[in-house]
Amino acid sequence: MPDHPHPSRKLRLWEALALSVGLMGPTLAMGLNGAGVAATVGKAVPLVFLLGLLGVGLVGYGFWRLTQHFHHAGSVYALAGATIGPRAGFFGGFALLGTYLAFLVCTLAATGVFAHAFLHALGLTSTGPWAAVAVAAALGVTLLNSRDTRLTARTLLITEGIGIAAMLVLALVVIGRTGTGSAPRHQSLDLSVFTPGGASFGAVMTATVFAFLSWAGFEACASLGEETDDPRRNIPRALAGSVLLTGVLYLLMMFVQTIGFGTDGKGVKEFAGAESALVTLSDDYLGTWFSLVIAFTAVASAFAAALSSSAAAARMVSALARDGFGPAGLARTEPITGAPTRALWLCGTLAVALTAVMYGLGTTAFDTYYWYATIGVLCVLVVYAVAGAGVIVFTLSGRGAIPRRELVIPLAGLGYLCFVFYRQSTGQGAPYTYFPWIAAAWCATGLAVVLFAPSLAGRIGARLTSELNGGQGSRQEQSPEPPAADSMKVIS
Repeated sequence: MPDHPHPSRKLRLWEALALSVGLMGPTLAMGLNGAGVAATVGKAVPLVFLLGLLGVGLVGYGFWRLTQHFHHAGSVYALAGATIGPRAGFFGGFALLGTYLAFLVCTLAATGVFAHAFLHALGLTSTGPWAAVAVAAALGVTLLNSRDTRLTARTLLITEGIGIAAMLVLALVVIGRTGTGSAPRHQSLDLSVFTPGGASFGAVMTATVFAFLSWAGFEACASLGEETDDPRRNIPRALAGSVLLTGVLYLLMMFVQTIGFGTDGKGVKEFAGAESALVTLSDDYLGTWFSLVIAFTAVASAFAAALSSSAAAARMVSALARDGFGPAGLARTEPITGAPTRALWLCGTLAVALTAVMYGLGTTAFDTYYWYATIGVLCVLVVYAVAGAGVIVFTLSGRGAIPRRELVIPLAGLGYLCFVFYRQSTGQGAPYTYFPWIAAAWCATGLAVVLFAPSLAGRIGARLTSELNGGQGSRQEQSPEPPAADSMKVIS
């Protein structure tokens, strides 16, 4: 069995929350995701993000409920394994591993994108290949994650904190100038952006897919269940806190960007066509110096997102290896720091290899970012569906004393996930038409493993049951009765 961190090194609530916030990369999301929505619904961008927050709330309910009873480094691997069965757990965990690996590659590419943009803004014309920045970032996140997990959490908190602080300064200035009539083009403080305006209901609902993607990764803190103090209490709080915190930020900044560019036809067109909306607004409302600050925070946010993706991916690898899938050495954690060092280096090496392949094929950093982000999101939609099914099964079993009237929430969440997956998989041109097949192939690989390797499923079930019943590693807490071994084999 792996060594576990010393109790004195247990993470606190805010440190667990930092992992989820870091993986979502709110500074990146606030700067990149609004333009695509504006192109679809015009000035109704804030309304779309409000509806997106409601959608992610429906999906997040399952994680919130289940982490009140289970904590494990494998996140959905254990949540589904304890509620539906070990095969479902492995399938969900394998899909989630694909998500984190894809997010690691895309955030490394994003680091290259924004590092070059920042250097260009400083007047440097020769910045070298983007892949070199990505590889250096991969080495940096691996080394940082190999240290005490608290160092990772604090790095994430400081990095995203600086970015959020800069966003808030910009928000105050834009709201102040639009409210007093001193905006660059006399833009006004227009609250009609929270109504559909001229956009149809279908267009608004379709655009919520873009908004929903901004929250992808909110569940990352669940992978810290074994390293967090009082996880039954703090992990659910971190999950809810990460969704609500970023939800407020997204709503505020989408409102600010919409009114900052202007709600007339010209303003909407400028917003929809902006490559970096926050940098453009900073230049217009505060000057070039502040646009450089925003550009730098984008680099830091991309690095923070890669740091969080690496941490989550490594813990998933370690959890799977601990329960029999993969070399036993990948399950080992450092006795002092609790970090899964070997799994970290494996994930970092894979990310560097995929980055080298993309660069060798002549793919730009922007395309690498969007391509792998799309693949990762398609995988995570499957993961969220598995978690939703898990909370439904757990509620019906009566083991967690969850009121059955609440079943409407995960059922609505599953319906919304199906809608998002459909919109992500249709109506797009190549190469985006290939990505659903790539994500499906990854998930199908995990399904094939559990279907055609019954001995592996048995080992996973036995070890997972032992851990969740209070054995080494993790446990179920405050449930009316512990799940029996038979209950762990519902679909074995």
